[in-house]
Amino acid sequence: MFSAEQKAQAVLAVWTERCRPADVCRQMKIPAITFSHWQSRAMEGMLQALQSRVNLAQGQALSPRLQALLAHQHRKAAASRIEQRLEQIQLAKTEENQKKTE
Repeated sequence: MFSAEQKAQAVLAVWTERCRPADVCRQMKIPAITFSHWQSRAMEGMLQALQSRVNLAQGQALSPRLQALLAHQHRKAAASRIEQRLEQIQLAKTEENQKKTE
């Protein structure tokens, strides 16, 4: 919906006191909670960008939060694959039972 640049401009407008958060929300037609998330992510990104460079040889290229997010997505994908396989098995058993009753 909004580009990263538009979100950054909105957050910076509030941080530099050119606008109030309510004004930005009204102009962009977004809920206050969405703008709050933008501000949190902007602060998080700024802090991460200003941290010392991580030694890639040590395998610490990803922040702990990003590592956790990737692990969560991996578990979610694995669960989805398991659910699909269970559905296939149940469908096969149902078809098998139908053939037996015919």
